[in-house]
Amino acid sequence: MDRTTCLVVGGGPAGMVLGLLLARAGIDVMVLEKHKDFLRDFRGDTVHPTTLDLLDELGLGEEFAKLRARKLDQIQLPIGGSTQPLATLKYLPGKHKYIAMVPQWDLLDLLARSADQEPSFRLRMNTEAMEVIRDGGRICGVGYRTADGNTGEIRADLTVACDGRDSILRAAAGLRSHSWPTPMDVWWFRLPRTNIDPAGAIAVVNANRAAVLLDRGDYWQCATLIAKGSDQAVRGGPVSEIVRSMADAAPWLRDRVHALHSWDEVKLLDVKLDRLQRWYTDGLLCIGDAAHAMSPAGGVGINLAVQDAVAAARILAAPLCSGTVSEAQLAAVQRRRTAPTVVTQGLQRFLHARVIRPAVAGRIDIANAARAPLPLRIFRRTPFVRGILPFLLARGILPEHAPDFARREA
Repeated sequence: MDRTTCLVVGGGPAGMVLGLLLARAGIDVMVLEKHKDFLRDFRGDTVHPTTLDLLDELGLGEEFAKLRARKLDQIQLPIGGSTQPLATLKYLPGKHKYIAMVPQWDLLDLLARSADQEPSFRLRMNTEAMEVIRDGGRICGVGYRTADGNTGEIRADLTVACDGRDSILRAAAGLRSHSWPTPMDVWWFRLPRTNIDPAGAIAVVNANRAAVLLDRGDYWQCATLIAKGSDQAVRGGPVSEIVRSMADAAPWLRDRVHALHSWDEVKLLDVKLDRLQRWYTDGLLCIGDAAHAMSPAGGVGINLAVQDAVAAARILAAPLCSGTVSEAQLAAVQRRRTAPTVVTQGLQRFLHARVIRPAVAGRIDIANAARAPLPLRIFRRTPFVRGILPFLLARGILPEHAPDFARREA
């Protein structure tokens, strides 16, 4: 049996940020990550301006700037044979007027290297939390299993679940959630990109396909929407049909119709949208997707999770230092982060109902329209309205900032 003050389960962005911040407060913190390294193909590689601001405050901005990144500062839409601007991030307040597309393993390695400099930080890879351990009615740690089959226990004053939307810990703790139906699942895959292709994020919508292409420099990271639960039924045809239907809306993709060779290259995301009624119980706190599974609409899930971690570190650092963490303080974390979560999920539900559901059903064909639909023209021509979507996607409400104890000079 091992022991720590704060046990963070899940070495994703939220878990690594929380571990780093608490370690800089001098708190003994251990992060469990079930994989052997961070070298996996993540879907969420977006680093939003709020996270870029946080990295600056932590003294990591210069190191982050050295990573291979692609800056997205505009969203474009193919309409009537041409690619037209939909929204721009260039007028956002603050230093960072773009979303950085960075391989998530590079970001996690950067956070891990920084946290390793703190004597109170430990990162245990190849270690998966399997169950919660209770002392009376209180959760006091987890039982784990390593990749080689060894098992054991880790006791902690506080356990924080950062283990995603399929969180083992939130299920084991019996925390109840409310979920909303979603109209789509998502296929993720890559396509080659050339220097003469459009730049930024491209939303492709025609009668046969709705997709988003994210500019990653030498390739496109593609998210294609399909009707909820239809994956097996629609995988029967040739995989090239995916790109062919996208090329009907984006003609510059026609030379890549056969770029996908196998359905194995197409990964399924089972889209969920839910939120815990209570994010905590005595001895356990859930943050990020473990507390509120987000739709990929807007690509904001990772950055909301990071903001949760910052709020949790600021609110809980002093109680953890003094050994006096109570349910009231865990409730304070939920109260702080409820408004951004509710607003974001409300926006996603609106997009699901008004845009994504009809697009997946083939009832929207913007790409082949002679001109942009009236609501879109109003959106593009009204400066105030045009600025709302970029602001909500890139910055959101109630952004969190690094607590003083965690700030460092570059």
